[in-house]
Amino acid sequence: MASLKGKALVAQSGGPTAVINSSAAGVIQSALADGDTFTGVYGALNGILGVLNEELYDLAAEDPAEIDRLRRSPSSLLGSCRHKLKGLDTDRGDYERILQVFKAHDVRYFFYIGGNDSMDTAAKLGQLADEIDYELICVGVPKTIDNDLAFTDHCPGYGSVAKFNATAVMEAGLDTLALYTHDTCNVHEVMGRNAGWIAAATGLARRHADDAPHIILLPEVPFVVEKFVDDVQRCLADYKRCFVACGEGVKTPDGEYLGEAGGQFSKDSFGHTQLGGAANTVRAIIEEKVGVKARTNRAGTAQRVAMHFASATDAAEAYMVGQAAVQAAVDGVHGKMVTLVRADGDEYRCTTGLVELEKVANGEKPVPPEFIDANGTGVTDAFRRYAGPLVRGEAEVEIGADGLPVYARLAQRLVEKKT
Repeated sequence: MASLKGKALVAQSGGPTAVINSSAAGVIQSALADGDTFTGVYGALNGILGVLNEELYDLAAEDPAEIDRLRRSPSSLLGSCRHKLKGLDTDRGDYERILQVFKAHDVRYFFYIGGNDSMDTAAKLGQLADEIDYELICVGVPKTIDNDLAFTDHCPGYGSVAKFNATAVMEAGLDTLALYTHDTCNVHEVMGRNAGWIAAATGLARRHADDAPHIILLPEVPFVVEKFVDDVQRCLADYKRCFVACGEGVKTPDGEYLGEAGGQFSKDSFGHTQLGGAANTVRAIIEEKVGVKARTNRAGTAQRVAMHFASATDAAEAYMVGQAAVQAAVDGVHGKMVTLVRADGDEYRCTTGLVELEKVANGEKPVPPEFIDANGTGVTDAFRRYAGPLVRGEAEVEIGADGLPVYARLAQRLVEKKT
């Protein structure tokens, strides 16, 4: 039993996934079950913004059935945001405001579910709490479809988006096969800013040499127009069609993104370039330089919240990291993020570990060279062994009488403000 008693606060940040709510359920249900340690469990409305605005709600007041339904619901139903806090030297006032809210509500445990920037926020918040001697335990819960968090074998959310896109490419590839006399090429764009894990996952669809995708464009491999044109022409000669899976973050040799929102570089609130449109650039190159018709597919945000086809492995592990975060906090662990640790051996098994928040915040994990084939346009058997287990099984989905999924609805009754 933990010696520190007080309320727990759980928040979500960044882009939603199919299973981030499963992680939240793991945190919430575990914390609610430990009344000796946690005197209450709150949610923050829209991530760290909710804390800054003191918009907190009592998760114990929610219908327990709806909390459990989070395990089978996509998106970030606690409420998310893309609000990045910078360093303590520049945004110290915001960090002090957060601790002011925590003190007012006796929040002693903070669970932040997110990616690199969220881990950075949690790390700095814990640092300031230590400086002013406010007893606070901060634990990070990993989340990102991009799978680019360092120090964890993989990230909750990745297995499901990988399963979705591999299947979408498989099915769209059959469409291209049927109509290759008219629609000769297809370019399927997937998410992935600086790492090509999602694009690489489409390679799982290629069970036979002539299966889609024939070419995979990864951010880790610079896009050279002349080589790409040669690859397309070779593919057309071999298969009479060409299916290209394209990561949104594909770059030219000089580091420029192929796809820029609105035709220009634009930044989100994190300072990241807003991408989207790489497939259109690739299509234009095919039509102009190869001289054949090309189509484009973009799943957009649908790919990251496709709970109807989520991976059972992914959903189970997402819940597991939420549970592990609470156990770590009860054990007095502070300033760490839960990681997924793959066990050795041929049979896939996964457990959890811990890593310092600062290490995750400052790290990034690209697709390693051993996962990329010699031509730079496909994946190796080593990658298949890595990613294959992550897409296995179908996550449970509750289906209503109307034939459509039933997802959680939280009341989100705000507690009274005290500051």
